[in-house]
Amino acid sequence: MKLLKTTVWALLIGLSFQNCAKKAEEKKEESTTEEKSASREIWTKEQAKDWYGKKDWIVGADFLPSTAINQLEMFQEASFDTATINRELGWAEGIGMNTMRVYLHDLLWQQDSTGFLKRLDTFLSIADKHKIKPVFVIFDSCWDPFPKLGTQRAPKPGVHNSGWVQSPGYNALKDSTQYPRLEQYVKGVVKEFADDDRVLAWDIWNEPDNTNNSSYGKVELPNKVDYVLPLMKKAFGWARSVNPEQPLTAGVWAGDWTSHETLKPIEKASIDESDVISFHNYDNANEFEKRIKQLQQYDRPMICTEYMSRGNGSFFEGSLPIAKKYNVGAINWGLVDGKSQTRYPWDSWKKTYTSEPTLWFHDIFRKDGKPYKQAEVDLIKQLTARK
Repeated sequence: MKLLKTTVWALLIGLSFQNCAKKAEEKKEESTTEEKSASREIWTKEQAKDWYGKKDWIVGADFLPSTAINQLEMFQEASFDTATINRELGWAEGIGMNTMRVYLHDLLWQQDSTGFLKRLDTFLSIADKHKIKPVFVIFDSCWDPFPKLGTQRAPKPGVHNSGWVQSPGYNALKDSTQYPRLEQYVKGVVKEFADDDRVLAWDIWNEPDNTNNSSYGKVELPNKVDYVLPLMKKAFGWARSVNPEQPLTAGVWAGDWTSHETLKPIEKASIDESDVISFHNYDNANEFEKRIKQLQQYDRPMICTEYMSRGNGSFFEGSLPIAKKYNVGAINWGLVDGKSQTRYPWDSWKKTYTSEPTLWFHDIFRKDGKPYKQAEVDLIKQLTARK
């Protein structure tokens, strides 16, 4: 009898364990299914047009507060300057702008992911107060390939973007063991704001194949693009896996856009992975219009995420009316002259400037809020005014 009871108990315990294991497996399958269903596809043309059709004409600037030299200084706790951000976004609102393109950095996530997300939320609240919905840039191939956390260096006198840093930097880009960290960064940031109406869009990688030949070319990672291309594709997948309601994009910025066949592989990937098309153009008005017409072949909404370099022949009065004519979003480089010193031209890396250039290269306002050119501000206000 005792043996029978022991056997029955053993059977019951065995069945109980089996049942628990089955439920655990079912729960795991459900979790996997939910995760798969959460990962959305690239938007169809119709979805992209529906999203864009609900927006006012998108106009804004690439934004860095005048007190920050780069993305790290903008968002690290010790230098997060909400007063300046609030003041300068107010100037943008005052001329009718409704977006800002804002660069993030993977090291900010590594340093303090919780604090970083809180500061992003604070930034979004300030922007929202000014009716501005930012485009957040996840990765960036431009300028210094050796970013470091902590106090950032002072600007080099007279040099354009002397302190801007790449994300990921040289060391992380070449080291695939750091990619899980980069994956956590992308998923963590996008997931936090995936259904947040205060975010306009996600720009996955700025100028991914830029090798910075005129500045840091000699110390860049050899065959940099061979590392960037597969990682950029992964980054698009990571961002889509958390099902953002906002569009994803990566801008084309150089090359032959005559047809899809004339694109370089990294340009094809940028176009193919994007929900909406984005591009850069720092040329004259005719070239700006030509580029728009070339990209019309994709039949998707378009946003120019960088333009306006006066010394290169790109002016508000040339490009902005064309952007409006074709209903293309327009985001110029630079809002307020500051530590980035982008009023100086690109050639300041080779040529010495001892005083402010007569013709500013980028930027709209001086630090005190006075416009560099009142006529430009008047034009922007006129074109952005609701009728």
